[in-house]
Amino acid sequence: MVRKDGQLHGYVDVCPHAGWPLAIMDNYLTRTKDRLLCAGHGALFRIEDGACTSGPCAGQALEAWPVTVRDGVIVVA
Repeated sequence: MVRKDGQLHGYVDVCPHAGWPLAIMDNYLTRTKDRLLCAGHGALFRIEDGACTSGPCAGQALEAWPVTVRDGVIVVA
């Protein structure tokens, strides 16, 4: 899960290109914190919709994981 501009976005932690987890040691964001990063091969994903914008998985996207906030508590489906 990642929050951007007050919105919460959830994704399954699997690279659509290689099938491995995105992060090493829980570092999911680029240095500028504007994209999700696959540490395995450097693919970049938009936070807002999980679309791959750079790397070998261009045209693919992360699988969304439904999340909501109820009474200040994050709820996952």
